[in-house]
Amino acid sequence: MTLSRRKLLRGSVTGSIAALVGVSAVSSARFPAPRTLGEPFSLGVASGEPTPDGVVLWTRLAPDPLAPDGYGGMTIAPVTVDYEVAEDERFTKVVVRGSAVATREFGHSVHPEVAGLAPDRWYYYRFRAGSAISPVGRTRTAPALDSPTERLRFAFASCQSWSSGYYTAYEHLSAEDLDLVVHLGDYIYETSWVMARRGADEPPPQLHGEAVDLTGYRLRYAQAKGEAPLQAAHAAFPWLVTLDDHELDNNWAGESPGLGLDVYRLPPLYRRRKAAAFQAMYEHQPMRLARLPVGPSAHLHRRYRFGDLAEFTMIDTRQYRTAQACGDGSAVLGCADRYATDRTILGAAQRDWLVDGFATSTARWQVLGNQVAMAQSDYDPGPDLLLGTDAWDGYVADRNTVLGAATDYEVDNLVVITGDRHENYVADLRRDYADPESPVVATEFTGTSISTGSDGADQSDGGRALLAANPDIKFHNRQRGYVRVDLDHRQWRNDFRVVPYVSSPGAPISTRASYVVQDGIPGAELV
Repeated sequence: MTLSRRKLLRGSVTGSIAALVGVSAVSSARFPAPRTLGEPFSLGVASGEPTPDGVVLWTRLAPDPLAPDGYGGMTIAPVTVDYEVAEDERFTKVVVRGSAVATREFGHSVHPEVAGLAPDRWYYYRFRAGSAISPVGRTRTAPALDSPTERLRFAFASCQSWSSGYYTAYEHLSAEDLDLVVHLGDYIYETSWVMARRGADEPPPQLHGEAVDLTGYRLRYAQAKGEAPLQAAHAAFPWLVTLDDHELDNNWAGESPGLGLDVYRLPPLYRRRKAAAFQAMYEHQPMRLARLPVGPSAHLHRRYRFGDLAEFTMIDTRQYRTAQACGDGSAVLGCADRYATDRTILGAAQRDWLVDGFATSTARWQVLGNQVAMAQSDYDPGPDLLLGTDAWDGYVADRNTVLGAATDYEVDNLVVITGDRHENYVADLRRDYADPESPVVATEFTGTSISTGSDGADQSDGGRALLAANPDIKFHNRQRGYVRVDLDHRQWRNDFRVVPYVSSPGAPISTRASYVVQDGIPGAELV
């Protein structure tokens, strides 16, 4: 029996609804797993995008995840993948059963969307393909909309170059007491710049060079998701995931390719490369059908509400932006083009959507999931401004619009969480940096990398220059790790969790610094 692409895709959603009444998903037909399937769940399991009544689950069948053709060792045939969701880890109280069809077209990945669950509670899930059973994952639904929500604990992370170091930080993150993980981009790197892992084997030939097609991007995700610490973190909590530049190409901007000087800068090849990168991302992340790419585009900006306490607004600062001002985005002096009002990092439609959210949300805390630094980041302690134009410093009009709207709509508790920089920052955000008297309207916490940059250091010359030149930046650190947040109606507590090294495994974790934001008072304070 053959199935249309539309029917197979829809199966991930309708299957989970059908499962509520005990009906198998997609079709009455079942597609058996090959008898010699081996271990199909080598890339683990994951969940994400929680709502008050459900989550999306994920796995990918890949008995040979680094097979050079990118198909994970699977045959051409589709495979029916069953799943269960239970109230307990032993699955004695199963509340949902369903199935989805894993096809070669999407790398034998499945994304069943489970609905009908109770709000604000933990669940356990697992998959089966033939006789093989996956590891057990744990997930949590969001509180009911506008319901009194006392507390939320989450972590955010970014930038995990496999070749730069071990994913030790995820070993510690998976042991935290959290409700959610937010990943802000650079989940993979399209090319390997350094081999800093001590004692690691050289990657196989198919992982040398740069990913430019679907096979290459699939292999990069398989390499990352094969790491046990990352699998443990995905299995422990639901995730919200977005992308930055390295999921495609360094410093890409909308219709403009990144920094490479190759044939993939040609528009037709660039669009094909972008479509491949977006498909591979979807195939490997716990994303709903609404995130399914359509060619070289994907709808990634969206909102998630957690009771009356917090609303997460995940923005996309890559797909709709104009090309960087004054070069390739590196730090430049005296770049007047960054002030141009027709330059955008969000695109008009996304910018209007973001501002409208400020006007209508009733959550106590507005959390902006952002990829590149929003705070002004001057690297010249003297009178000149030395600014990088890949960040919001290159798109001043959009920054002023967003922070001005937060002021105009009286958003008392706007906190921006950011990745990209491979450094920990704390910064006050001003409505207009051109006006020294402009008020502080929000707080930005930038988290360091999981591994990119190798071991890092507590301080660097660049960090000292940044602190000297920017009075609104209160903290800087260049070690590896993640950020842990403990949030209630009174305050936001931000803990910078760091490891001393990633070039070899086994590093301990510690809290380098903690800052709080008080309800109704923009700006952060050291505790």
